Amino acid sequence: MIVQLVTRAHDRVFGSLSTLAGDWLMGLVARLAFSSVLLVFFIHSAGTKVGDGFPGIFLAEIGAYAQIVPPIAEGAGYDPGQIAFIPWGLMVHLGTYAEFLLPLMILLGLFTRAASAAMIGFIAVMTYVDIQFHGVGPETIGGFFDRFHNAAISDQRLLWVVPLIYLVLHGAGKVSLDTLLVRYRR
Repeated sequence: MIVQLVTRAHDRVFGSLSTLAGDWLMGLVARLAFSSVLLVFFIHSAGTKVGDGFPGIFLAEIGAYAQIVPPIAEGAGYDPGQIAFIPWGLMVHLGTYAEFLLPLMILLGLFTRAASAAMIGFIAVMTYVDIQFHGVGPETIGGFFDRFHNAAISDQRLLWVVPLIYLVLHGAGKVSLDTLLVRYRR
């Protein structure tokens, strides 16, 4: 009898919450959580890779090469003119613009699934570069299911990716530019 009462109360309360949240709340929460933690971080990081003003903002500087492909930049004597555009220059430019555009697209809910999937890929590449080329140690890399909760690579980046996985699977929700685009197309 008590189990049935508790079960019914549970179903009523959480069923009501699910109905209230509908298909708008979680996409918005995932986008805002990701953006509130990482939007400024990624935009600032991209800003360290480009020049000032126009057209400088469209040109990756040597700092971009040094951050994204350090051994290539070093091998070229830190002269971007000595670095082949294909594949290195293209990779650096795409990575730099991804840092600007993808977080903004996620915040606005614009092509959210694709932007979130691309951001997951970006974070994976960023992690690879940090481990392979920037010499981070085991304490920074950390490990899953260890007793430490604050490793900059495994722990933090896992938490970065979780809202993105939600957005890839479920989309931005009704409070997004994606929804406006769907309505406009119809």
